[in-house]
Amino acid sequence: MKLALLGVFAISSLALSAAVFSSAASGVPPENASPIYGVTIPDGYRDWKFIAPAQEAPPLDELRAVLGNDIAVEAYKKGTLPFPDGSILVKLAYKREQSTEFAPATVPGASTTVQVMVKDSKKYPDSHGWGFGRFVNGKPVDAAQHETCLSCHVGNVKDHDFVFTRYAP
Repeated sequence: MKLALLGVFAISSLALSAAVFSSAASGVPPENASPIYGVTIPDGYRDWKFIAPAQEAPPLDELRAVLGNDIAVEAYKKGTLPFPDGSILVKLAYKREQSTEFAPATVPGASTTVQVMVKDSKKYPDSHGWGFGRFVNGKPVDAAQHETCLSCHVGNVKDHDFVFTRYAP
């Protein structure tokens, strides 16, 4: 029974990988994949578990929420570093707006980006096992903006497997 469940998990993981990573037999990423890494926005990510909030100061002035797939959430809960392959984190970013109902509060305004980090140490060995994607209105941003992802993570959070977000209590 355990072996059968392991087989089902392996097949499910492969199916998820095929859906999330661009890896057509031709090696050409789909049009909606991020440049450099070929990461796409994962299906169903809005139903993933909440990891933590974040707030960016001006000039970005954004509210952000980080979601994780089951593999990432389990790693966070156990304090597992480095994150295991198959971990996926999605950051939703919104312009911060003043609440019209309650003056001291701010609320999410317009969506600015969806950012995705995918852990696959075999596919992304040159970026410490992580692939990155930044999307505006569902479309990937240009390669120059993706080049900044890795350098910022390497420069600031290498001791936390290159991940900024901590699990919110």
